[in-house]
Amino acid sequence: MKNGKAAGPCQIPIELLQTLGNWGIDQLTKILNRIYDTGNIPKDMLISTFITLQKKPGATEYENHRTISLMSHTLKLLLRILLTRIRSKIKPEISETQLGFVANKGTTNAIFTMMMLMERCIETQKDLYLCFIDYSKAFYKVRHEELFHILDSLDIDGKDLRILKTNSYS
Repeated sequence: MKNGKAAGPCQIPIELLQTLGNWGIDQLTKILNRIYDTGNIPKDMLISTFITLQKKPGATEYENHRTISLMSHTLKLLLRILLTRIRSKIKPEISETQLGFVANKGTTNAIFTMMMLMERCIETQKDLYLCFIDYSKAFYKVRHEELFHILDSLDIDGKDLRILKTNSYS
């Protein structure tokens, strides 16, 4: 994990965990394995502090802010492990046209591709029809039960799903 990141509510910076060396890695491994085996994340690890940051100086509207969540670095490690395990299972299910949240397929790449396509259409005097869809609220309308059913059908490990299910509504 990167140095200089803000500590979460537990006030333990990542640099402190790094100074513990191999002994610290062993202790964190034991803690995370216990959480993984039982499926129970301690409540104090689930506490997050949400902070809004202005996108532009003097912003007053909600749309001109972004929200970040400060959480325990130990929880971040656990979530990164789960994400890595789940990503390997769902990668074959992701369409080649999927952009964002996929390595080497960010929105910058999509914008560049669209610009190239528009330039080519102008050069060849061809019509180009585009349709833009606003998905800004999509993440607020996730149907968790359906999502878990889909993950289960993709053969995601039961322990991974249990941790996600148990703690998704906390």
